Amino acid sequence: MQTIDFLIFLVFTLGVVLFGCSFFRRGATARDFTSANSSLPGWVVGMSIFATYVSSISYIGYPGKAFASNWNALVFSFSIPIASFFAARYFVPFYRRSGNVSAYAFLEERFGRWARLYASTCYLLTQVARMGSILYLLAVPMHILMGWDMHVVIVATSMAVVAYAMLGGIRAVIWVDAIQGILLIGGALMCLGVLLFSMPEGPLQVFSIAANAPEGNKFSLGAFTTDLTTSTFWVCLVYGIFINLQNYGIDQNYVQRYHTARSDRDARFSALFGGWLFIPVSAIFFLIGTALYTYYNKVGMLPDAIADKPDYVFPYFIVSKLPVGVRGLLIASIFAAGMSTVSTSVSSGATIVLSDFFPSGNRKREMRVLRLSSLLLGVLGAIVAVLMLSVESIIDAWWKLSSIFSGGMLGLFLLGLPWMKRVGRKGALLGVGCGVIVIGWISLASTLNLPGIHLHEYLAIVLGTTAIFLVGFLVSLVWHK
Repeated sequence: MQTIDFLIFLVFTLGVVLFGCSFFRRGATARDFTSANSSLPGWVVGMSIFATYVSSISYIGYPGKAFASNWNALVFSFSIPIASFFAARYFVPFYRRSGNVSAYAFLEERFGRWARLYASTCYLLTQVARMGSILYLLAVPMHILMGWDMHVVIVATSMAVVAYAMLGGIRAVIWVDAIQGILLIGGALMCLGVLLFSMPEGPLQVFSIAANAPEGNKFSLGAFTTDLTTSTFWVCLVYGIFINLQNYGIDQNYVQRYHTARSDRDARFSALFGGWLFIPVSAIFFLIGTALYTYYNKVGMLPDAIADKPDYVFPYFIVSKLPVGVRGLLIASIFAAGMSTVSTSVSSGATIVLSDFFPSGNRKREMRVLRLSSLLLGVLGAIVAVLMLSVESIIDAWWKLSSIFSGGMLGLFLLGLPWMKRVGRKGALLGVGCGVIVIGWISLASTLNLPGIHLHEYLAIVLGTTAIFLVGFLVSLVWHK
């Protein structure tokens, strides 16, 4: 890595942290910290939603997945229009009318405090796992580029992100996200252009080689069978529908953003804009991975240590093949993707800790809880990132963890909707109990070699959510309490 590359990366990273910290206000209230006093324009909130989607998991994990296999994981993106439609039509008005920044406050009103704490705990576990995955992927390129110890990179990055999230609150997070979102799109397009025009016979050679690869069509979206034990097209699609409905419907990251928009119209626009923009951008990342496969099969060779780690291939290409200056910009854009998502998780997680676990009417105490919990979440995310250093595919690890830690809370959310008034507290509690059993079984069956069918871990959220909803609804039909 040349000096100019390092300077570009350093100036951008420090600039982002300082820009975020500039939103610090000595007399800030909890409402300003958690919802920006509902003052932000829709396009900024939408770019923030998009940047939350496009984390380092997308920037490095998607190319790594496409390089090693095919475009099966892109099917996840196809479910986003369904979720964003429901968000704009139902979820945004519902939450903005509630006036409560916590996505889980209404669960306490419907089923009691246990329901709110269950959903909040599942959310916090998911966010810690997410931060760990992203911080790991931020450390990979710096380790390859400059040989820096990955443990040091993980800790330093988490503390830098926590700094502006802790000082500037959601206003700083969203404005920084918007800037980072623009940069990461530009960086991805630039890298794709370099790859396509590096082929001896031009860009079309990428498509001809990939479509006729010995291991199968690299553009394949997966088998269209009904097999539930592998990652088929339908398993990924159903997983995507459930996880994205959960994102838009009950994920604090998104719900909190609905409250920051200055009007209902802006909030609806942000939900649609952020989700739809992710679809073509995610396709670009998969095309980068496929182009990397064709490039290293036709033009160059990969060291064995890199070839065995698909998530390392894209960073290796950046350091070994991109021109000076462009290389620094690409590393900066990768950091942009990761920092935006980590800061979002820190901000939303701190909001949940305050509103759901330590509510208080004292302004100073509220701000103390928000900032201390931001710091704690950053530390926990760094610990998880260190534990993930041994995983083979970060996409697989993250999707499995998110499916399990979600706890099927989308099912509990559906039971709590206004038109499900017949569902009582005991029905909801029994539904959650059955859902936890289902999720536990799917998660542990293969590991413990339990008897019976071993379903794919992606289905934990699907069947867990379904179990909670169906059991809760059916029990309430005969036991309405």
